[in-house]
Amino acid sequence: MAKQVFLDARYFVSGADLSGWGNKISVDGEWEAKKVTNWRSGGAEELLGGLGEFTYEAAGQWEAGDLGKPDDLWWNNRRVIEPWSVGPTGASDLSAGNLMWLGTVLRTKAKLFDAVGEVAPWEFSGKASGPLVRGLSLHPSGVPRTATGNGTSVQAGAVASGKSVYANLHVISIAGTGSPSLTVQIQSDDATGFPSPTVRGSFAAATALGGQSLKIPGPFTDDWWRVAFTITGTSPSFLFLVSLGIE
Repeated sequence: MAKQVFLDARYFVSGADLSGWGNKISVDGEWEAKKVTNWRSGGAEELLGGLGEFTYEAAGQWEAGDLGKPDDLWWNNRRVIEPWSVGPTGASDLSAGNLMWLGTVLRTKAKLFDAVGEVAPWEFSGKASGPLVRGLSLHPSGVPRTATGNGTSVQAGAVASGKSVYANLHVISIAGTGSPSLTVQIQSDDATGFPSPTVRGSFAAATALGGQSLKIPGPFTDDWWRVAFTITGTSPSFLFLVSLGIE
């Protein structure tokens, strides 16, 4: 990926795509430095990496009206651990395979509004509950799904012993009648055509805007990954993003 001026990004929290209301997103990762210095350390400090954490800050223009907008999202999800996914490229639909960062976060601070005459802002900041994961988009947010099917296969890699697959689901739009429902599975195989897919994990059935997260412990030798989705209801249509990474 080439150097770039940061002009666009995609930012998902739970069931909200805040890209159209955001103008700032930053991530700060940190790992403890534990001293293991002793008399055989040659007169210099020796260190081991300890616990890691990441924090984030985001900001933009305030709006309210449904759970896909900043005010409703903040008020309804106070003290809730939420799935969080960021695509730094700003691709219109985050096609499968595009770079993403993901994790689960607790929003610890929110700031709303400003002085008269100013554009009403919002500012969120929070801390991770779990690792910061570098991964990819497994299902694009801009492709409406109206029937049961499979997503595009992506070679995300095998999962070594001690590592896990982390995946986030963000359901950002639902239409239809008869209680539309979406169930998403994470599948793997050893070939791009998925001749013998294995279900590695499944999100709970989604009937409302919202987000879910999965942790799937390895090891797995399969290195190809995709989503499979089951859709029910009358004239249903869903927009959803799935991000996935190995950590």
